[in-house]
Amino acid sequence: MRKIISMILALVAGVILWYLFLKPQDYQVNFKAKAIPGTIFETVKAWNKGFDSVIPVDYINPRHFKQTIVVNDSVHVYEWEINPVHDSLSEVQVNIKDLDHSVNNRLAIPFSDTDFEKGSRKLLLDFNGFLNEHIKDFTVSIEGEEETFSSYCACVQLKTAPEDKAKGMMANYNFLNSILLEREIELNGPPFVEVLDWDLENNSLSYNFCNPIIRSERLPDHPDIEYKRIYSKNAIKAIYHGNYITSDRAWYALWDYAEKNNIPIEKKPLEIFYNNPNMGGDELKWTTEIFMPIKENDE
Repeated sequence: MRKIISMILALVAGVILWYLFLKPQDYQVNFKAKAIPGTIFETVKAWNKGFDSVIPVDYINPRHFKQTIVVNDSVHVYEWEINPVHDSLSEVQVNIKDLDHSVNNRLAIPFSDTDFEKGSRKLLLDFNGFLNEHIKDFTVSIEGEEETFSSYCACVQLKTAPEDKAKGMMANYNFLNSILLEREIELNGPPFVEVLDWDLENNSLSYNFCNPIIRSERLPDHPDIEYKRIYSKNAIKAIYHGNYITSDRAWYALWDYAEKNNIPIEKKPLEIFYNNPNMGGDELKWTTEIFMPIKENDE
């Protein structure tokens, strides 16, 4: 009998020690979101910038990342786990820990609805509202496999954060066009972006912003312009409608499509832009064709 009591006491002590000191979170919130994991990840990054003290989101992968939020005198870590249900719904689990008051929270939570719990729920309700407003601003449709175009082109190489890609394009749009126009170089299609390196871990994007052109002997010599030929590739195609700032939402949709269909891809999308943002108008009518290259068999 004493052995049984000792075992029970040891088990209870072990559970208490685990709960107070080893359990990975103080509190957990679960909800459903009407978006794929990549869109949720990028929206968390945008939402995160609205806090007074901005700490970059710690990327692990688009379905698992950590966010640090300063709340009054505390530092809270939100660990996000996202599991897709289907193309427009994900289950979201957020494990929350107060780095400064963890034990106090764990002691109080079983007996009352604490300010910590209420504040965490309110923040995540705010986020879900922010997400729901965002997903009204764009549409993505996957078109299947298609060959990309081939053309000679004039390019400016840029490196920005992914969310600043459109700013880089706009900063060089008039520059590139005016130099080509001055030498009467004939354009061969709408402008495009060729991604060279999509570095999610460091939130960095290297890319060429290009105009397809007809090759000519009059090409201007400029240190910031590179002339090259872009060759046709087999790719998965998507149509994106919305502001070019958030066109990477289609990149994640293509990535998810490739994973579901066991298609090996190079995460170096090609974007073709059919509207000039300087002209304004309804952003949902701005059209971008986006291609995610399929890896060749020998790669």
